[in-house]
Amino acid sequence: MNGMRRLSRREAMLLLGGATITVTVAACGSSPSGPSLPPPGPGDKDGAIAENHGHLARITAAQLDAGGALLLDIRGSADHRHTVALTADEVVRIRTSTRVSKSSSTEDSHTHTVTFN
Repeated sequence: MNGMRRLSRREAMLLLGGATITVTVAACGSSPSGPSLPPPGPGDKDGAIAENHGHLARITAAQLDAGGALLLDIRGSADHRHTVALTADEVVRIRTSTRVSKSSSTEDSHTHTVTFN
């Protein structure tokens, strides 16, 4: 082994000390397909997207404060776009943490259900 020796299990455990090693495995179709998505800003609300493959449904704090109707572009890092239409009443309900679920527009022969709570 080119002058290198293998560590015993005890030596390896001592070397690692209290280190934690985490392995994350993404479910098929659930990870973004492009660059990492930006984190939400203070007061922003992200919707959970069913059958997601990189989309992002985010309402900014300013949009929530305004309380008007919105047409959200939920493209995120996906290679196609969808939109979600929210009425002014739904935006106010989302602002007050009331659950709202909506279907997206149909693109590439499919839709997504977006849920804010």
